[in-house]
Amino acid sequence: MKLASLKDGTRDGKLVVVNEQLTYCTEAAHIAPTLQAALDDWPSVAPRLQTLAESLSHDAVPTLRFHEHDAMSPLPRAYQWADGSAYVNHVELVRKARGADMPPSFWTDPLMYQGGSDAFLGPRDPIVMADEAYGIDMEGEVAVIVDDVPMGANVDQARDAIRLVMLVNDVSLRGLIPAELGKGFGFFQSKPSSAFSPVAVTPDSLGAAWDGGKLHLPLRVDLNGAPFGRAEAGVDMTFDFGELIAHAAKTRPLGAGTIIGSGTVSNKLDGGAGKPVSDGGVGYSCIAEIRMIETIETGHAKTPFLKFGDTVRIEMLDGEGHSIFGAIEQAVERA
Repeated sequence: MKLASLKDGTRDGKLVVVNEQLTYCTEAAHIAPTLQAALDDWPSVAPRLQTLAESLSHDAVPTLRFHEHDAMSPLPRAYQWADGSAYVNHVELVRKARGADMPPSFWTDPLMYQGGSDAFLGPRDPIVMADEAYGIDMEGEVAVIVDDVPMGANVDQARDAIRLVMLVNDVSLRGLIPAELGKGFGFFQSKPSSAFSPVAVTPDSLGAAWDGGKLHLPLRVDLNGAPFGRAEAGVDMTFDFGELIAHAAKTRPLGAGTIIGSGTVSNKLDGGAGKPVSDGGVGYSCIAEIRMIETIETGHAKTPFLKFGDTVRIEMLDGEGHSIFGAIEQAVERA
């Protein structure tokens, strides 16, 4: 089952069920007006939405053309957005580039930050910034939406709470991060609004690509129409989503609709840093990573961060080459 929130002039959009091909949809307001409303009562609402999805597949309900440009993020705002850093290869490169050792605990205890969740961008909304000097960067990730998770939930309970899967562009302002982290109080200004894929899908619709905690498909990241990243989301993921969710719930319950991100999808190559797609590698899901590798290899970074006019596209295809979640495609614009 695939769900989306269409723009309708309200903050939270209009819930629709989308067909597998992402070409048509049908309104679901008679079941739940918004995705958050559906998540608040998932045990009773989900079966009705599934029935509607089956009716849609048989052309048995009224339909509308589904246009990804009309979609908001599936949850246009959420009670909580917590982003992990499950691909420790990415973290290791960041620290190596600045000459810092990585504590052994990073391999056993996930990193996680709590991001702003009151105003997500739509998947085709521009990234609007005042200054290129902020160091504008994309971060291609996978994310899950969970049902209620009790405090202290174990990993199996956490995996069982996953209701929907989607993609995210976790925009980062690299030029602002060092000063913020130097204060010892975490990200804030350096983490502006994120954007999520046009649709969120139930894990069962992912088939064998979903193993209960990881999504085993390449994440396609393009920059200005050229392949930038093709990293495998199921490879080099040190902590799966069950572990990330359990980490977040260690000292607090998580409310239905909480979003948990994977962190930047990142792969190693033969035990070392990856290489660009143009050189036969799987590339990168953020610009910072290639800059780290350039710094390690040559002493300085040469790839620029995003400029006004650049366009980023993030997508994932199934085994037959069909888009699963639709595409996040965002131009960078001057405020």
